[in-house]
Amino acid sequence: MTPVKKLSRRERERLRQRRDMLAAALELFSRNGYYNVSMNEIAEKAEFAVGTLYKFFKNKEDLYRSIMIEETDWFHKVMDQALDSGGDEIEKLRNYVSTRGVAVTEKEAVVRLYHAEVRGRSFNLRAGLDDEIIKQLNELRERLTSIFASGIKKKIFRPIAEPRQLAVALENICSGFIMRWLEDPQNNKYPEEPDVILNIIFQGLIPGEYHSPRPAAQNS
Repeated sequence: MTPVKKLSRRERERLRQRRDMLAAALELFSRNGYYNVSMNEIAEKAEFAVGTLYKFFKNKEDLYRSIMIEETDWFHKVMDQALDSGGDEIEKLRNYVSTRGVAVTEKEAVVRLYHAEVRGRSFNLRAGLDDEIIKQLNELRERLTSIFASGIKKKIFRPIAEPRQLAVALENICSGFIMRWLEDPQNNKYPEEPDVILNIIFQGLIPGEYHSPRPAAQNS
């Protein structure tokens, strides 16, 4: 194993300064909105000269991108750990649903900021940044897909849809609960029990065997 390089005092200080700047920017962005915050305000909040701030970040957009990419990296690692733990495929899906809820509630400011700005009005903010985020989200979706595929192969799950379709469905059910929570955290809490979400897929609404009155669409 390669030994971990010990950082010098100066390097540790630079990392601390950078963390302080990112934390100050996140607080201001989430409270006031990206467009209503200046680099001067961020520098003042972080207790640095504005010139020092520009030594770390080219501009406000660079600072914003750094926040979102670092937080996405964190989310990806947390979700990877959740999918690595657990026993069978059902347990892995339970871990996914539970951990996703915990992760977004722990990072509420980041989640609100992402949906308000990146998913909202700013094309310039989306450009490039979404590529980084989508790459990691696609990797996570592939892991979910492989879990559904494995469960179908082992006959734990019935093949009611393609594994990728099941992965997308689960992602979007979770996202729906998250969006409702963002709108009204008091009355729309993310379910603590993962089976509240998973049973939508595992059991569905109709008891017994259901046969659609319409023929299945054929892939062209």
